[in-house]
Amino acid sequence: MKHQTAPPRYLTVAVDIARRIKKGEFKEGQKMFGRSMLASQYEVSPETIRRALGLLAEVNVVIVKPQSGTIVGSAESAEQYVEYFEKDIEVRDAYDHINDLLRRYDELNNEMMRTIDRVVDRRRSQIAVDAPLPNYEITVPDDSKLLGKSIGEIKFWGITGGTIIAIRRKGNVIVSPGPYEQFCGGDVIIMVGSPSAVEHATRLVMQTEPA
Repeated sequence: MKHQTAPPRYLTVAVDIARRIKKGEFKEGQKMFGRSMLASQYEVSPETIRRALGLLAEVNVVIVKPQSGTIVGSAESAEQYVEYFEKDIEVRDAYDHINDLLRRYDELNNEMMRTIDRVVDRRRSQIAVDAPLPNYEITVPDDSKLLGKSIGEIKFWGITGGTIIAIRRKGNVIVSPGPYEQFCGGDVIIMVGSPSAVEHATRLVMQTEPA
């Protein structure tokens, strides 16, 4: 659903008065109706009329005289004011349309991600039943660049495509290590993934600091 922000009432009243001047309903130099009568015509408060006439006075469409009332100023200025407002409406409509497209894109993207998650979950359940994934072990050298860095920091999954399911460290096993778990020399990484993922992980782990 497209959500548009309606312009304030005093602005639409000002534009309509300018249109009436443009059409010749009010002639240049002619004294206009009082605020109360205009308020009755537009079914708004006198304050709304005051603000509308104030806008028109700023661009010489009307001349507001405290003792004499409101006089029609320039029909040409009225025409320019109407044209400006209509162009502004077009810009607002385009802006609203862009926002609507962005909202629909977000909804579509979220739905796509939910669908992918369902497919992945379904695939995982099938793998668990049919044939568990083989796991691989990679030992972290004492001079590896990974030392002191966390799993999340090096973006292990993004770089290798594999998942670390455990780390064996000095006789202890850390199961399902989180993204903040840091690597130590001698760690044995236990991971699952494709042969390509294992190859990438091995290269990553074996990178050493320069002497």
